[in-house]
Amino acid sequence: MNNDQILAEIRETNLSYLMLAQTLIRTDREQALFRLGLSESAADRIASLSPAQVLKIASGNTLVCRMRVDDDLVWNLLTNHGKGSTSEAVSRLHASILMAGKHSEAA
Repeated sequence: MNNDQILAEIRETNLSYLMLAQTLIRTDREQALFRLGLSESAADRIASLSPAQVLKIASGNTLVCRMRVDDDLVWNLLTNHGKGSTSEAVSRLHASILMAGKHSEAA
C-alpha cells in the first residue's frame, strides 16, 4: 500500500467516523457518548457540523478518531480465543465493563 492509498483510507475512515458519530449523537446521545468515548462538548461540536464542515474535516491527513482500547488487559480479553464460547462471552463482557469504567472516569 503506497502513501496515496494510506491517505485515501484515512480520509474515508474520517468521513465514516464523523457520519456515524453524528447519527449516533442525534439518535441516542447517551449511547453515543459511551460508545464513542466522547465528552459532552465534543458531542455538541460534532452534532452541529454541517455537511461541508464534515467533508472538510474528513479530508485531512490525520485520523480524527482514536483507539480507545489502550490497555493490555482489555486487549487480552478481546482477543481471548479458543477457550469456549462461554469463556469468550465472559471475556468480552469483562472488557466492556472495563471500558465503561474508563468512560465514566473521563466524564
